[in-house]
Amino acid sequence: MKKFKQGYNTIYHGDALDVLAKEIEDSSMDLIFVDPPYNIGKKFGSFLDKWNTLDDYLLWSYKWIDQCIRALKPTGSMYIMTSTQAMPYFDIYISKRLKVLSRIVWHYDSSGVQAKNYFGSLYEPILHCVKSPNNYVFNSQDILVEAKTGSKRNLIDYRKPEPKPYNNFKVPGNVWYFPRVRYRMDEYEEHPSQKPEVLLERIIKASSNAGDYVLDPFAGTFTTGSVAKKLNRQFIGIEEQYEYIKTGLRRVFGFVELEGEFLKGPQKNYNKTKYDQDDVQDIFYGLL
Repeated sequence: MKKFKQGYNTIYHGDALDVLAKEIEDSSMDLIFVDPPYNIGKKFGSFLDKWNTLDDYLLWSYKWIDQCIRALKPTGSMYIMTSTQAMPYFDIYISKRLKVLSRIVWHYDSSGVQAKNYFGSLYEPILHCVKSPNNYVFNSQDILVEAKTGSKRNLIDYRKPEPKPYNNFKVPGNVWYFPRVRYRMDEYEEHPSQKPEVLLERIIKASSNAGDYVLDPFAGTFTTGSVAKKLNRQFIGIEEQYEYIKTGLRRVFGFVELEGEFLKGPQKNYNKTKYDQDDVQDIFYGLL
């Protein structure tokens, strides 16, 4: 285990279970975002994301879930992701220990080959959980989105005693469309399951305040840390793969060098004037 600290932000290089148990105090975290390995065979550095059985994966997962619950403040919130196959088990286990406020669907386009013999997955599930259902942070005014009924169609609500226009903005529902991080995006890092900054921005704005502690025990490309720092939160990230630690030190701490090695992002080679297949989807959704 190795610890890097800069101001109020901390990065641990080590095993998540080990660091959680030894370094993270009880009831100390305001917000925990967990994007663990999904047990679907992806390669993360030298780690292959595949357990011998689903039971083995679940037993391992329940250990870090328990540690995260222990670390969460009584007023804290936790967002947990996993595969569509494993989420029902997570949901049942967590529902006995926390209050699940929302079951969120992060929806995206296929951007490539889809299943041909069954309905392929176009989403990843997220559980939004709290310890105290009557006392938690939810900054609804910070995450409002356009309400098309009011802002686009300019309709009037005649059901009220005094007719009024519909609101122009609303709190998002539990189906979120954000495109996946792609090679052409500025935020792109070399990682098989990088989460977009806009996803973490919504979560961090909604469920924490400036100065709060935000924990990510499987930090990966450190998107959580990068966004948390921009939003003036105090970040704690844990990552086992050294290559991703270097990404975190660059993105969160602003390091340009580590132990004589120059830290730089992916060197891209593409023509920005051309659209690729992914862009066609984004044009359709009005994102380009």
